[in-house]
Amino acid sequence: MKNAPPTEGQVVSLNISKEKGASKKPVNEVEVTMTGIAGDAHAGVWHRQISLLAIESVKRFSDASGRAFGYGDFAENITTDGINLLDAAMLDRFTIGDVELEVTQLGKKCHGDGCAIYQEVGRCVMPREGIFCRVLRGGNIKPGDAIVYHPRYLECRVITLSDRAHQGAYEDLSGPRIQKHLHDFFKKTRWHPRITGNILPDDAALLRQALDAAKDERVDIVITTGGTGIGPRDITPDVVTALADKLIPGIMEYIRVACGATKPNALLSRSVAAVIGGTLVYTLPGSAKAVDEYMSEIIKTLEHALLMAHGLDAH
Repeated sequence: MKNAPPTEGQVVSLNISKEKGASKKPVNEVEVTMTGIAGDAHAGVWHRQISLLAIESVKRFSDASGRAFGYGDFAENITTDGINLLDAAMLDRFTIGDVELEVTQLGKKCHGDGCAIYQEVGRCVMPREGIFCRVLRGGNIKPGDAIVYHPRYLECRVITLSDRAHQGAYEDLSGPRIQKHLHDFFKKTRWHPRITGNILPDDAALLRQALDAAKDERVDIVITTGGTGIGPRDITPDVVTALADKLIPGIMEYIRVACGATKPNALLSRSVAAVIGGTLVYTLPGSAKAVDEYMSEIIKTLEHALLMAHGLDAH
């Protein structure tokens, strides 16, 4: 895992409340524990321990609404200045002195009739522009402290398994096709992806080495293409299964059945999905057409799978 260059802003207000659903009141200092801000109603063992809202968002909303709003009126714990929180993505991080926070949710469902601001002006800024975090490291914070935003790259590796492509006798079409699907997916998110490709021969030892490296380097996603059939050199699912900490059988079973209904040969695919360490691994067949079929289904659950692999289940 590698981070993009950080940007720095400032904590302009710290706000707490004793009850959920109420606006928060500014305080001079807070203690951040591993469950959130001590004394705040939203602290707990869950994924939305601390909320952040930029003063820039508050000012825009105040101007549009024709009235001023104060710190904590939108129930944010930390009001920031100088950081564009609208750029923040899931799993990005913030540091405030010793405190480290990880982004776990972007916006939220509006309370509607249960929100005083919504009742007054017909809308609210927190559901659209607020973000929520969990605590990775605690400490004390006070207004005026620097807050540093650390964007996180999502590392994605595409591995083509093909003796002929590795020898240069065959153009790799399926690897670049996977990369295109990933780029198209990430364009619709706030995530900052870094996608690389590699071609290996159908060699179990080399694939095992590549997957071990991905695990050690905390790569987020590895997608392979090729080597999923029943030929003597088709070794990809066997290597992945042997290394897997968890198998994810449902998605590949579904794809095989869906494709096999019209193309019986698709039922011969041995593709698997798995988690190795914290890395999601998907093994796809070696044709561009099959890549399209598989990726169209994998993409549907990829965001949720990524979050679950990082210990986040926001149900």
